[in-house]
Amino acid sequence: MKLSAIIGLVAAIPSAMAVTGNGGQIVNSAVNRYRDIINKESFVAPVDYKRGVLKTSGSLQGLVVSVESTDDTLGLDTDESYILDVPVDGKATLKAKSPYGALRGLETFSQLVTGNGNSKAILNTPIHIDDAPVYPHRGLLFDTARNFYSLDSIKRTLDAMSYNKMNVFHWHIVDAQSWPVESKTFPELQKNGAYSAAQTYSYNDVKQIIQYAKERGIRVIPEFDVPGHTYIVGLSKPELMSCMNKQPNWDHFAAEPPSGQLNIAKPETIDFTNKLIDEYTKLFPDEVFHVGGDEVNRNCWAEDPDVQKYLADHPGEDVESLLVNWYSKVHDHLETTGKQAYTWEETLFHSSYVPNNKTILQVWIDQASVQKAVSQGYRIVSSSYDSMYLDCGHGAWLSNWDGNSWCDPFKTWMHVYNYDVAANITDPKQKKLILGTEVAAWSEQIDETVIDPRLWPRAAAMAETAWSGKADASGHVRTTAEVASRLHEQRFRMVGRGINAEPMQPLWCARNPGACNLP
Repeated sequence: MKLSAIIGLVAAIPSAMAVTGNGGQIVNSAVNRYRDIINKESFVAPVDYKRGVLKTSGSLQGLVVSVESTDDTLGLDTDESYILDVPVDGKATLKAKSPYGALRGLETFSQLVTGNGNSKAILNTPIHIDDAPVYPHRGLLFDTARNFYSLDSIKRTLDAMSYNKMNVFHWHIVDAQSWPVESKTFPELQKNGAYSAAQTYSYNDVKQIIQYAKERGIRVIPEFDVPGHTYIVGLSKPELMSCMNKQPNWDHFAAEPPSGQLNIAKPETIDFTNKLIDEYTKLFPDEVFHVGGDEVNRNCWAEDPDVQKYLADHPGEDVESLLVNWYSKVHDHLETTGKQAYTWEETLFHSSYVPNNKTILQVWIDQASVQKAVSQGYRIVSSSYDSMYLDCGHGAWLSNWDGNSWCDPFKTWMHVYNYDVAANITDPKQKKLILGTEVAAWSEQIDETVIDPRLWPRAAAMAETAWSGKADASGHVRTTAEVASRLHEQRFRMVGRGINAEPMQPLWCARNPGACNLP
């Protein structure tokens, strides 16, 4: 492939990109992947549809990638910074401290390449980019329990995440409705809990996804939500459960059907949960492990005969003290595995339990939760539902309720972009406790047939603010009017790469920036 240079000053790329030194498996794989992307693409931004063939003024002889360390450990402290220099003539250079910084730089480099007639070019050289993310956690919550997703659809989502420099795949792998993942400790969970034998994830499937994600600089953090959202466990372990599938008044016992929670009065449920933790902390290598803790329903336990008997036999105890004891034993056990606990905000704010300050809180209820959590010294990731829940806006999914869902309306890309996780937090120490943000794709009304347009380009709006922050280097807070043309470009680029991202506006608006703004 010959990449010709353009207007003013520009450069070109031959068919092979050189890698200096030992780039390691992650970098070498990425170089091959991006060489293929650049060779196949002939992308032209919508605003340049009338540009025609530009006269070139230089020729790029290749891209030299240099990585200081080939250590491919991927975690919260991974350095994703890079420096990219593209001259008018000669060789472009990409320098990074880690393999994952090289990945981010390769993505940037690929986005500089534009079609130019039968050739390719990079505009406005020389280019110098010194880049690093503002937040170390830029994630997507992906729910494979309400509806099942094939490995291909998950991999396609990971590809799209990498195109937007996102780095956390929060795999909400099980929930009340299904248990698709293999368990060697309790094989009956998958046998009785998967939607079908074909809708399952084996150990090998999980390892394949983890490796695929790692090669794209994406951590896989699993969530096994306990003690609520566990009806599906009851199909195999009914003796461990409370309020199993209460009908018709399920809403008295759960946030959504089917109801069912682990019985916190039974020590057997702690033993069961800790054995699951022992198993899955070995399968999933990330340093962080999500143990849920959200939306527990006290009515479920208060009306359970076993819980009532236990409390009658133990004066002075109540449902709240049982829950605190349950959380404490499970979190303490997780700590013995060497993992950092990741949990929903209710674990702290809706109970008397006080997690240790190593715990990462996922806040989602409102912006006040961010301020409250960091003021108490907790690290947080925000998935504020009123900005980051991308499944919302399609009405209620309950069969006899012709109305809005609890989290409507639809979150536009502009609404996502305008969310500022650090709003009203002025203390620098508290700001450092903000690890980042996650968009969420809860799957009550989503499966792989519609996942791409539900996520993209709205997740890309979050990805930009989590990588670059809300303001530019001069302190100017970017507006959606300024960002729209760039996000249009990214949307069309993703479509060209096989991601069915939905349109933001008519094509005419994409081609005429600003012409579709309100005066």
